[in-house]
Amino acid sequence: MRSLIKRKLRKYMLLSQFRKKFDAVQGSLADNRFACNWEDRWPCFDDATSATGFDAHYVYHTAWAARVLEQSRPERHVDVGSCLRFTTLVSAFISIEFYDYRPVKVSLTGLTSGHADATALPFADASVSSLSCMHVVEHIGLERYGDPFDPQGDLKAMQELMRVLSPGGQLLFVVPIGNEARIQYNAHRIYTYAQVLDCFAALSLDSFAFITDSGEFIPNAEEADTLTQKYGCGCFRFIRRVN
Repeated sequence: MRSLIKRKLRKYMLLSQFRKKFDAVQGSLADNRFACNWEDRWPCFDDATSATGFDAHYVYHTAWAARVLEQSRPERHVDVGSCLRFTTLVSAFISIEFYDYRPVKVSLTGLTSGHADATALPFADASVSSLSCMHVVEHIGLERYGDPFDPQGDLKAMQELMRVLSPGGQLLFVVPIGNEARIQYNAHRIYTYAQVLDCFAALSLDSFAFITDSGEFIPNAEEADTLTQKYGCGCFRFIRRVN
């Protein structure tokens, strides 16, 4: 109850201060270049910070993946459900096919998009040489995005990623990593490093990067870096072995 009262009091004080500043700004606009009306107000109370904040998981894992693709330069890259900003930006220099359970309408050169269920990908066996699925699998089967409840949904998706990856092909795979495997229903699962390697035992781990609980990016990480973390972000580059 006290916390609710404090929040309401803070909001009242902020609005009161905002109104005073608004009146001062409105009165100073002598050149009339812009209309400044109270009904157009858009208060932004949380942006005046000493440094720019960011979501470390999404800034670092997409930057990591973009650098991997810049170095490997595949002729064709297939992405399953990853961050749309990643696919739209990278499509400027690499041709990308983007598939999501909830299809997106976006029109850009170098990018095509369509619907796909990660537990039943619409590709032939061993047909994709460059593939990514980042911050996706941890959600599958938890009903967050309208998909049906399936406790094994993530495992099915991982099997599908391995099925379609061609010999010598690369898979960029990102999921939350911590020292304990757990579900935060219905948002996501958190895996251990060992769990992910076990699920992709048929592939070879080429490199691993990690984002810690505090937002530190470790480009060349090891399992030990994950063992004291609760909700880090693991970035795995796997290669399918050539038999």
